[in-house]
Amino acid sequence: MPLQIPLQPRSSGERLPVQGTFDELGRPLRDVTFVVVDLETTGGSPASCSITEIGAVKVRGGEVLGEFQTLVNPHLAIPPFIAVLTGITDAMVAGAPGTETAVPAFLEFSRGAVLVAHNAPFDLGFLRAACDRLGLAWPAYEHLDTARLARRVLHRDEAPDCKLSTLAQLFRAGTTPNHRALADAQATVDVLHGLMGRLGNLGVHSLEELSTFSAQVSPAQRRKRHLADALPTEPGVYLFKDAQDRVLYVGKSRNLRTRVRQYFTASEMRTRMAEMVGLAERVDPVVCATPLEADVRELRLIAEHRPRYNRRSKFPERMAWIKLTVEPFPRLSLVRKVLDDGASYLGPFGSSRTAELAMAAVHEALPLRQCTKRLSVRLLSPACVLAEMGRCGAPCQGGETQEEYAVHALAYRSAVEGDPSAVVATLTGRIRALAKDERFEDAAAQRDRLAAFVRTVAKLQRLAALTRVPQLVAARSTADLGWDISVIRHGRLAAAGIVPRGAHPLPYVDALVATAETVLPGVGPLPAATAEEVECILRWLEQPGTRLVRLDGTWASPAFGAGSHRSWLDVADESRAAARPFDDRRGLRPVARPARASA
Repeated sequence: MPLQIPLQPRSSGERLPVQGTFDELGRPLRDVTFVVVDLETTGGSPASCSITEIGAVKVRGGEVLGEFQTLVNPHLAIPPFIAVLTGITDAMVAGAPGTETAVPAFLEFSRGAVLVAHNAPFDLGFLRAACDRLGLAWPAYEHLDTARLARRVLHRDEAPDCKLSTLAQLFRAGTTPNHRALADAQATVDVLHGLMGRLGNLGVHSLEELSTFSAQVSPAQRRKRHLADALPTEPGVYLFKDAQDRVLYVGKSRNLRTRVRQYFTASEMRTRMAEMVGLAERVDPVVCATPLEADVRELRLIAEHRPRYNRRSKFPERMAWIKLTVEPFPRLSLVRKVLDDGASYLGPFGSSRTAELAMAAVHEALPLRQCTKRLSVRLLSPACVLAEMGRCGAPCQGGETQEEYAVHALAYRSAVEGDPSAVVATLTGRIRALAKDERFEDAAAQRDRLAAFVRTVAKLQRLAALTRVPQLVAARSTADLGWDISVIRHGRLAAAGIVPRGAHPLPYVDALVATAETVLPGVGPLPAATAEEVECILRWLEQPGTRLVRLDGTWASPAFGAGSHRSWLDVADESRAAARPFDDRRGLRPVARPARASA
């Protein structure tokens, strides 16, 4: 009987702690309330110095809504240099409130606003340190840094540096900065509005576009921003296409319009994306009901169209597999395709090199023959050198009968489908012996082979556990108190839908199951979907808060499977990273230096 776990409708009064992101909000700049803040302090380090003055201006839509200014008693002597620079003396702050009064008052003034500061890490660092000392929770402020934004917008012909005084003069601020908090905040307001005016002509009209703007985006890219105007603001997949209707690039987002606009106005650092946008003539959206559906559709569309500018997921059929052949004396073979031939398959491997490492691990632990010729029970042939070394039982010469050799094949199948402990124990013993003899390079080679084998077996067992399930229905709560529903059949996403807030889920689940895709399982461990799709679904299922609604069949992994050796894999990865810290070169790629902005 199928397992059914009923869902309860979410109460309209129940609140979930959800933090919205820039990409999801997409607020027009005219509707955003900014609090521009400036601090004066006794020095440059929040750990050893204190605030002496706070000044802030609240603005929205170019209109000043309010101002905040207070001196702050730092309860320590102000250095003479700071007193000369700011004009704030010990006598001036003697009767001023301390941080325990001034900081909470500022937090109340800036509640719900976006903080803006010139060199924001300095000012926000002092405010955060003050909150920590007072035991106050630091609000999750969104913030902008006018100094950083100016570096992206201006070139040196306009401003030799990005100091506040220089920018105030450039944008003809109504207040001259003088190292007093309120005056500097007022000047920063004019600088912020001047920068917004520049960017408005370039199509930057929302908060997320302002926060991610880069001068590296060429004018030709910005002129194509109209391609995003007709896109919906819903989650889904987008396809960039050229004049010949060829798919150039496939991506996904929770907000299609906002994400696509970023290709024309934001800081896209990948050079190939600028080339792609130059060729694009239109963007086609595929609206999806849930984020999981968007993830899966992206994978399927990339595999279908194989876009020129996508780098991953284009050729799932090129994945490598290790096959235990079906013959009187089976052997391991590296193949690219899984057939319905009764053979045992291990994979998929991302590269042939990894598959060869795993195969070498098996050959080190089990005396499976490595010759490629087809052996017969009746016809004998000369033995190879492996038989002389004791690495093979020489079935080619009659050294092992078919029944005796079948024990090795059974041990391999048991390791792949169940408990690989025998292989792990054999190779870890060999690794320890090599290390004891100070043959560290040989020990490292054995470690890498064993790690490739164990990692792939763990992955296969995890994927196969889901692909064996005829049908699974799961739900995950959404930010608006509804449910995302997914119907999964043999590891393939067959349907996805949404249960609105307050509605009873079961009628929606029944309708979704009835209209879901019919999935006829194929052959092998991945009978209906690619490994990437099954992995994507498993990550969604394993997230906290995902609930199992219905289950047909059994969803289980071996109790003593390869997953139980994950701690050994972690140790192996750490030792490899310590020995060869520069193997993964992704962190060493140079970052393109921002180009000079065009006028």
